[in-house]
Amino acid sequence: MNAILALAFKDLRLLMRDKVGFFFTFVFPIGYASLFGVIMSGMSGGSESTGGIPVVVVDDDQTDGSAAFIEELVASKEFEIQKSTLDDAGNLVRKGNVLAYIIFPKGFGQARERIFGRIAPRIEIGVDPSRQAEVAMLEGLLTAKLYERVQEAFTNPEVIAKQVDESLANLAGEEDVAPVTRAALMTFLPALKIFSKAMADDDSSGGMSNAIQAANIDVVSVARNETEKLNVYAITFPQGIIWGVMGCTAAFGISLVVERTKGTLLRLQMAPLNRTHVLGGKALACFLTTVTVATVLILFGIVVFKIQPNSYAKLAMGILAVSLAFVGIMMLLSVAGKTEQSAGGIGWAVMMVMAMIGGGMMPLQFLPQFMQDIGSISPVKWSILAIEGATWRNFSYVEMALPCCVLLGIGIVCFTLGARAFKWSS
Repeated sequence: MNAILALAFKDLRLLMRDKVGFFFTFVFPIGYASLFGVIMSGMSGGSESTGGIPVVVVDDDQTDGSAAFIEELVASKEFEIQKSTLDDAGNLVRKGNVLAYIIFPKGFGQARERIFGRIAPRIEIGVDPSRQAEVAMLEGLLTAKLYERVQEAFTNPEVIAKQVDESLANLAGEEDVAPVTRAALMTFLPALKIFSKAMADDDSSGGMSNAIQAANIDVVSVARNETEKLNVYAITFPQGIIWGVMGCTAAFGISLVVERTKGTLLRLQMAPLNRTHVLGGKALACFLTTVTVATVLILFGIVVFKIQPNSYAKLAMGILAVSLAFVGIMMLLSVAGKTEQSAGGIGWAVMMVMAMIGGGMMPLQFLPQFMQDIGSISPVKWSILAIEGATWRNFSYVEMALPCCVLLGIGIVCFTLGARAFKWSS
């Protein structure tokens, strides 16, 4: 028993002396749990830093009624509203800058004011198809906002009386109404005026408003110029590709540490090779592997799940940029730890955090606003955007340039720092 205790205390002392091991045993789990707590608070709406749903408004109606409803949305905490034209709004949604655009067509204001009109108010929303959970939330919030008008009317007998009088006046001027329908409405509407007053006085009533249609909401996907339905696998495969690339990055980073600790790198330098050859060969191998993994995954999606990229040339451009970025990250991670275990722990910890704040685990829009801003430093965010831009967002070459240039910059900086800090012996 004494021998067992002695060995146990020996391992504990070694753990305490290993700063990297101590960090990942005690400190990192605390930070990881705290980070997930911040994320979950953003998803549940508990964080005050989480902004409203970002949408663009296009007012084709240009009436007091549509303007008043837009002001209600602006004043609401559930939305972040900006106004634009239809073309600009479509581009903002397609690029992923906002969740959706909302079009208020001609006649919206008038239809919303006429509760008993034969045509319910109609709006159209163009949505980012990769964010279906938020789209459902948006529809629910819009329906609730539109329904407030109906609810207000059925709790205010004066509003009902005004609506009934306007409907009776309109009915008198419509010649295409069947005599039987006209007679029924002429009987029903005055009775409704009397009933609404009684309903407002009776707190136990209130079910009648549920029978009124508040609005028609037409939803269209904003992804590509074609009219075909977007393949859902085109939305999910970019994340899968990035995880495959990160796996290659971790494996090659650890292999460099293993070769250093076992003296392989020193033996290679005894051959007619210099350090540039050694690091260049490792970088090329990592690059070719990540390109192969990404290509195989996208080909699998094309063959099996019928994914149809917008442009194969742009897709190749995105994959090359992603691979170059993660080659640089591989080099930087290879100098993060002295041993294989510490390098592996640090490497995967860093990449997990990059994935969490970059949209690799859950949509960025579910995160608190300050984390969405921080997410711009993550190569995962730009990698997903580059592949999505070529796969289904229909980016132009100019639009593809931003994520690709950011990825190239990350790759160059990380590779330079890693190469300068690299140690050839343990």
